[in-house]
Amino acid sequence: MNELFIVEGDSAGGSAKSGRDREHQAILPIRGKILNVEKASMDKILANEEIRSLFTAMGTGFGAEFDVSKARYHKLVIMTDADVDGAHIRTLLLTLIYRFMRPVLEAGYVYIAQPPIYGVKVGSEIKEYIQPGANQEIELQEAMARHSVGRSKPTVQRYKGLGEMDDHQLWETTMDPENRLMARVSVDDAAEADKIFDMLMGDRVEPRREFIEENAVYSTLDI
Repeated sequence: MNELFIVEGDSAGGSAKSGRDREHQAILPIRGKILNVEKASMDKILANEEIRSLFTAMGTGFGAEFDVSKARYHKLVIMTDADVDGAHIRTLLLTLIYRFMRPVLEAGYVYIAQPPIYGVKVGSEIKEYIQPGANQEIELQEAMARHSVGRSKPTVQRYKGLGEMDDHQLWETTMDPENRLMARVSVDDAAEADKIFDMLMGDRVEPRREFIEENAVYSTLDI
């Protein structure tokens, strides 16, 4: 099964291209933040280089000519940094896919990569990776304890961006089918992303203010 990785940033795109399985994996780097289709005109959407590149790579056509049976890739993997900016880009992409490529979602082709947030190192060797999640700090402490021997204590590598990993690390943690974790995106998931993005980026002030007030306490900024 062929896979297309949409990768945030040139540096991560370079590592992904070097580390990929060239026979089955293709890389589409996204430079900067993708266009906000919530407010853009159709002419602006069609003129956007990143969006055109995505439709061209998938081979499905656009609009009335869209045909999911022509998809060149049966896994479309969104691979962004595990931080606030990465989440924003991921939401922009999901909104785009939900609005203009929904049959790809319905076919179960859309995935989100799960790059690690920590690496536990002993000397110069990374012994274990920790995925982002609600229990990430607990899992990190448990991993630190597992790899502590006498007075030798492991150190923690914090990954703020995909570009901080070399091609071998990116392959091993995020792209290798034998080791990686990926989340399949359902139509309902993308619809929720679209709804939230409409609330946050649309013209209606009151729903946006209420959402921010209700969720501000749960937000963790990664600076």
